[in-house]
Amino acid sequence: MAADWRRAPLASHDHALCAFAESLTRAPGEIARTDIDTLRSHGFDDRAIHDAVQIIGYFNYINRVADGLGIEPERDVRAWEQH
Repeated sequence: MAADWRRAPLASHDHALCAFAESLTRAPGEIARTDIDTLRSHGFDDRAIHDAVQIIGYFNYINRVADGLGIEPERDVRAWEQH
């Protein structure tokens, strides 16, 4: 899953959440009602969607802060990224 979530054996709701996370990360201004409706169709309620957006947004924020400050990933993280 770490290398490519699209090929990981995920449940359909997990796949939908990963697709949403990628969309929110790569093109946040293009998130539409249909994206939210897709999550709802996979069983996510408003609170779960809110929580997901908060977590996705936080990870995007903290990664940009780290990148902007030139912080190098810890040794364990770098080894994981190479797999």
